[in-house]
Amino acid sequence: MEENHKQGQPPGNYHLEDMVMKTAAQYFGAELLQYLGIRQQVQYIAPTELVQLEARQMYQDFNYELEDRSWLHLEFESDPIRLADLKRFREYEAATSRRYQVPVVTCVICTADVKKIRSEFTEGLNTYRIKVIRLKDADADQIFADIQKKISISEILKKEDLLPMLLSPLMGGTMRSKDRIRQALGILNEPVIKIEEEELRKMQAVLYALADKLLDEMELQDIKEVIAMTRLGQMLMEDGIEKGMERGMEKGIDLAKKIFRLHEQGETAEMIAEKCNITAENVRKILEN
Repeated sequence: MEENHKQGQPPGNYHLEDMVMKTAAQYFGAELLQYLGIRQQVQYIAPTELVQLEARQMYQDFNYELEDRSWLHLEFESDPIRLADLKRFREYEAATSRRYQVPVVTCVICTADVKKIRSEFTEGLNTYRIKVIRLKDADADQIFADIQKKISISEILKKEDLLPMLLSPLMGGTMRSKDRIRQALGILNEPVIKIEEEELRKMQAVLYALADKLLDEMELQDIKEVIAMTRLGQMLMEDGIEKGMERGMEKGIDLAKKIFRLHEQGETAEMIAEKCNITAENVRKILEN
């Protein structure tokens, strides 16, 4: 995540992949770290905002305190990692370590479609390095095969089983992105899924966000039809209807106010109807009420 020198707020032009990863880290942090090969348990999510002496703020993606009291600094990059990024991570580590008196290790989850990812640089006497997780190295086909095998024997699936599936559209493999997302949405409806409804909706939302980013218009329409059958889709529809009704009521109130105002000015129902683009009969009904 970049520094903000002006308004003290995180920048608004994040890549959507970054936002998806941040959602996964926020709601499924323990499962995400386990999937990344970090065996220590998360104690809590640590502060991510640092204020420097030169009156600028730095925002990190996520900091986790681990069992040994060290901090894991988790970053998400959808572009190739540059030297400037490494220097920024080094600055985060130094400032965080000094501020909270803790050792800090940076792990970067990179979704960029590149063969080689830069993970270290040497400057002066020191070499700085980060741990890089390259999602393109993971095999989405195998992830779905493993999940389907568990479903076939009615094995209960928990968050830690499903998290890799949520990230599958960003991984390598032969399956098309559309098929991965569609299959993942279907799996979330399986009776062996044992997670809270709110967490289920968050998972569906992550998949839909990826569909919006990765699919073309026709493919996205197909996914929208699948989403419409889920609880998330029902909630979105209900919310849309409710907001539509609210907007309709507001417009109706404004129209009635205009009709009464014109009537008080002595205009006839026919004149009001022409100005308000409704029938004279409806004008009279409103005035009668």
